[in-house]
Amino acid sequence: MRIGELAARTGVSVRALRYYEEQRLLTSERSPSGQRHYADTAVDRVLWIQCLYAAGLSSKTIREFLPCAHSGVATPAGIARLTAERDRINAQMADLATARDHLEEVIAAASGTIGGEVSCVPQSA
Repeated sequence: MRIGELAARTGVSVRALRYYEEQRLLTSERSPSGQRHYADTAVDRVLWIQCLYAAGLSSKTIREFLPCAHSGVATPAGIARLTAERDRINAQMADLATARDHLEEVIAAASGTIGGEVSCVPQSA
């Protein structure tokens, strides 16, 4: 498929797809006229890249993980790095859950008063 179709199927901009290639996260074949052509598997790869970016991983880290993700084979150092990233994401999720819980408390307190002031300091910490 061409770059425009890949962009449409993944919701990722053409510019971002070019960046992924520049970062060696994605590959394409070139036609004689220089147009990029991607395998059908590129859709899943782009979605995976987007997921990893959303989790806060850098291009460099993603580039290190992609071969392992597709082959299922990793070195002990690679497994340690994957584990560290998983632990970082778990901590981030716990922090987000705490923030959500505090927001729920503020919403509940605000819902109980109309026109009055509500403290934005959580009642339990």
